Amino acid sequence: MSNIHIIVAVADNLAIGRKGDLLTHISADLRRFKQLTMGSPIIMGRKTYLSLPRRPLPGRANIVITSNPSSVLPVDGQVPENLIVATSVDEALEKAQKLSDKVFVIGGGQIYRQTLDKADTLDLTLLHFSPEDADTFFPEIDLSQWELTDTSGVIADDGAVPYEFVTYVRKL
Repeated sequence: MSNIHIIVAVADNLAIGRKGDLLTHISADLRRFKQLTMGSPIIMGRKTYLSLPRRPLPGRANIVITSNPSSVLPVDGQVPENLIVATSVDEALEKAQKLSDKVFVIGGGQIYRQTLDKADTLDLTLLHFSPEDADTFFPEIDLSQWELTDTSGVIADDGAVPYEFVTYVRKL
């Protein structure tokens, strides 16, 4: 069985997105995302995939969950080598686990809700603000089920909102 990681930047009010985009763009968060996910399969929903500025993301298998596979295929019909389509979370996890012992779930909100109870690790960027115009949210986390294993402490740089990197591992 694979080690299933959820990776997400989440605000104090559990917001994770607005209008199909991230709440904020923090260079250190994007670097951390790339560093952690590189070489591992990433699982996402169709909307998340279509919101990526470059798709599929290089250096990792991009597994996209959609009920309409043609909606994520390039116009020219050429399926990129690192794009895999699945029609359910279970199918996506099965495909990912055949590729690696570490799998990352990268969104969006519906996919997080369907995978939170299956996850072993939460790699969170805690954004210390509460945007009122958010339209996508992360599910409530019962922290009694998780052990904090790493934290960066609060960082306030680059004029960004204060944030911190934390890692939680599911308690056995």
